[in-house]
Amino acid sequence: MSPGMGAAMSRREELASNLDAVHDRIRAACDAAGRDVAEVGLVVVTKYFPASDVRLLADLGVTDVGENKHQEAQGKAAECADLGLRWHFIGGLQSNKAAAVAGYADVVESVDRLKLVPGLSRGAGERGAVVDCLVQVSLDPPGAGGRSGADPAQVPELAGAIAAAEHLRLVGVMAVAPLGEPPLPAFERLAQVAATLRADHPEARMISAGMSGDLEDAIRCGATRLRIGSSVLGTRPSIQ
Repeated sequence: MSPGMGAAMSRREELASNLDAVHDRIRAACDAAGRDVAEVGLVVVTKYFPASDVRLLADLGVTDVGENKHQEAQGKAAECADLGLRWHFIGGLQSNKAAAVAGYADVVESVDRLKLVPGLSRGAGERGAVVDCLVQVSLDPPGAGGRSGADPAQVPELAGAIAAAEHLRLVGVMAVAPLGEPPLPAFERLAQVAATLRADHPEARMISAGMSGDLEDAIRCGATRLRIGSSVLGTRPSIQ
């Protein structure tokens, strides 16, 4: 066996073990919350990790991968186009890049302002696709200047614009727990925003919340999608 082949097998075993551990955590959290584990999907965030890891993950049964940076996401999606994966764009999005992101992303989770909607719809249309979109909600206190996201009061207008766009489909909400605050109360606020959204858009049932450090709290509050990076892939490379 060549050194390269041995390294690839070792990495596959590492990823398989990590995935098993994450799925164990998800099952335990669903049991504790009285939820069906089938309700909770997993997006593995491959930011800064190579396309070779994406291929190993696909071989291990991962179907959804997430990326934060447009240039990196675009390159990996092209390189791994044969795998049939669903690509989630989950990072901050510039309006002048919206059409390009919709050219490869199947799901855009970080729609946080109206200005993004026309470009996303145009890019999806040029590709001949319908792109699933989530409204990214800010869970920070007003004026805190923390994470990205729309103010909860802005969610209805933004959701309406996505739902009305020809080549977009509104599927739910996404959020990141605020820094310096326990995630549970923040995710409880997100659950309230999601419930209000479903009253107007019953089809928008997805709640994307929960990462490696807080997935249990997210599941307790109704998350249907988790975005997990380091618990599957390990510490991000220092050279990025």
